Amino acid sequence: MNKEKVLALFEDANFIKKIGIKPVRVKEGSVKTKLDINHFHLQQHQFIHAAVLTAIADHSAGAAGTTLINDDEEVLTVEFKINFLRPAFGKTLYCDAKVIRAGKMILVAESEVYSREYGKQKMFAKALVTLAVVKKSKILQ
Repeated sequence: MNKEKVLALFEDANFIKKIGIKPVRVKEGSVKTKLDINHFHLQQHQFIHAAVLTAIADHSAGAAGTTLINDDEEVLTVEFKINFLRPAFGKTLYCDAKVIRAGKMILVAESEVYSREYGKQKMFAKALVTLAVVKKSKILQ
């Protein structure tokens, strides 16, 4: 596992860096991320916007997949499904992503997005993310 490569995913992805998603833990096949919430992340009813939950779920899954690939490869999301379980709120959003099936060309990961408020953990979304493993030399072809 190339931990530096995984950490670079968060530094090099301008959108992810701009909204503030950060890695907390990187292990082989799994990544935990967090996002400190501010007014920028909220929708019109003052809940965390669905796009924010989707972004942290997708990027965290991609990072988890990256822990399992070679240095000359990248992962790209080819499909995902997300279930929003309840309106999202809290000061900090977390995401636990793990690869549940690792093939040579396709990885499948799941992400759980939640917060811990008032001593309780509340899950807001669960995503299933399919990732293609692509050689860096072919990524733009």
